[in-house]
Amino acid sequence: MKYLLGYDLGSSSVKVVLLDIQSGKALASATSPDQEMSMLAHQAGWAEQEPEGWWAEIIRATHKLKAKFAFDASLVAGIGISYQMHGLVVVDKDLNALRPSIIWCDSRAVEIGHQAFEQLGHAYSLGHLLNSPGNFTASKLKWVKDNEPAVFAQIKYLMLPGDYIAMRMTGLPQTTVSGLSEGIFWDFKNQQIAQPLLDLYGIDASMIPPIVPTFALQAVLSASAAETLGLHAGTPVAYRAGDQPNNAFSLNVLNPGEVATTAGTSGVVYGINAQPTSDPQSRVNSFVHVNSSPDNQRNGVLLCINGTGILNSWTRRLAGGISYETMNQQAATTPIGADGLTMLPFGNGAERVLQNRMLGGNLSHLNFNIHTAAHVFRAAQEGIVFALHYGMKVMQQMGVQTQTVRAGHANMFLSPLFREAFANTTGATIELYDTDGAQGAARAAGIGVGVYDFKTAFEGLTRLAIVEPIPSVAAAYQEIYQRWEDVLTQQLNVGV
Repeated sequence: MKYLLGYDLGSSSVKVVLLDIQSGKALASATSPDQEMSMLAHQAGWAEQEPEGWWAEIIRATHKLKAKFAFDASLVAGIGISYQMHGLVVVDKDLNALRPSIIWCDSRAVEIGHQAFEQLGHAYSLGHLLNSPGNFTASKLKWVKDNEPAVFAQIKYLMLPGDYIAMRMTGLPQTTVSGLSEGIFWDFKNQQIAQPLLDLYGIDASMIPPIVPTFALQAVLSASAAETLGLHAGTPVAYRAGDQPNNAFSLNVLNPGEVATTAGTSGVVYGINAQPTSDPQSRVNSFVHVNSSPDNQRNGVLLCINGTGILNSWTRRLAGGISYETMNQQAATTPIGADGLTMLPFGNGAERVLQNRMLGGNLSHLNFNIHTAAHVFRAAQEGIVFALHYGMKVMQQMGVQTQTVRAGHANMFLSPLFREAFANTTGATIELYDTDGAQGAARAAGIGVGVYDFKTAFEGLTRLAIVEPIPSVAAAYQEIYQRWEDVLTQQLNVGV
């Protein structure tokens, strides 16, 4: 028996999966820490994490996995890494992190990105970058340059979170084209690093590590890392990708017309286009998909709503920490529309779909004589779905078809109410699969080392259920959605 290891580095935890190559099935998994990883927020709108803390959780998760399922580490054919997108890690000449990582939901660089959009010009940004520079990794690095010049002067390499983890495993700083595109360092039109953006921000191209293919024998596990992890030195690290492209891969979403969605801390809908496309207002964003090549371009169009699972966990804390299952059951006792209660789920930083505005969460039409905690639970889930639908309409304008959407049976999609609301609001049929980001990273590593191709990698993927819209129910959700959008419009117009 031979194995593949897949790691998924999120902002809440690290998950590792051991996959049996022959059956394509997960044999065991482990998550660390048991509670959510800590996040540093020294100012409003900031969000940082210590890269060394990620590595510590990678180590703990690996040892938990080994305690659960004894396996011969020399039989691991490859390692794949999925990671939280858009984060910035900077290291010195000795490859030590110089400061905490500025992670995906940090909003400090919003204005830097706005200014760059005007200075570079909308035509260049949308035609070459497919995005405004926005609040992405490049703009976060410019913030470091402007505000921490002593740190900036010591930078040898800039990295995305997955690049840092791969470097800790192998000792080699590397990145990918897909990763550079998510940081807005990539010129889609010329298929090269976006030099005009680097020039504007005063970033030397030498800070970008060597580029390796997404699926390939990128490097091998070093002796020191192998000893620390309890694995075998020389094991290939054969894949890395941001969590959302990887989530799409894990659901076999690789070609135009295929769409993936997930609703963890943030909520994402991710569709594939064959041609470079952009939204003029950068409300949704385009990145190089994992299977793209110069001769066969595949670009992922990504809608991200920051406040999804984090809103659900917030309501859970307010309710005293009851189980999510209990919350779902109570929410289902209230009618569609939660008796008029409306929730806007925008309380987790700047929202791209709102053009990087920090609108904040909003609970409206609260009636003290009618509404209960169950109504709040339902309004939160519906508000998340409605926000996703709001962004999906932008994706459709870009040519992304959303009639069928694939999702892992996890996070918010564990809730029958959430699934019902999603299908009937969006009109999309949901296909639920038994997979997750760590499994996807393991399957991808199999492609990287050559034990799978893009067909055989998914032979172990199991579809669990199909959820289809019901016309009479869909009509009710569409009516409630319009009320929700009216509330959003009113809030967007406040102070404008």
